[in-house]
Amino acid sequence: MAGLSAYSLLVVLFITSGVVIATEENNQIIIKNNCEAKMGMPCVWEVFNSIFKTGRVTSKCCGELVVLGKVCHSALVQRTLESPHFQNLDRDTFIQKSIDTWNNFLVITHSPSPFA
Repeated sequence: MAGLSAYSLLVVLFITSGVVIATEENNQIIIKNNCEAKMGMPCVWEVFNSIFKTGRVTSKCCGELVVLGKVCHSALVQRTLESPHFQNLDRDTFIQKSIDTWNNFLVITHSPSPFA
């Protein structure tokens, strides 16, 4: 029986170390690319709400997200999903919403203006 609990402990340690490493990698990406300073808080909330709740994003914030870059966008979304507050979410659904949001913003920011 002691062997089983030691095995269980090793499995838990292995799984949690993977989460810590993933979180640390995302934090390093965020720090290295200065991701948190590239976008204003109102836009951060708009994008957050559009991915994790139901919300719309203004064209201004859409542009800020594209300037932020896909690497930062992905790292910030991944870090949010790794937070204990979001553990019960369906990760695949929110990762797909994040990808869809990014792709929509790319289309919007690269479309010619109807007023040009």
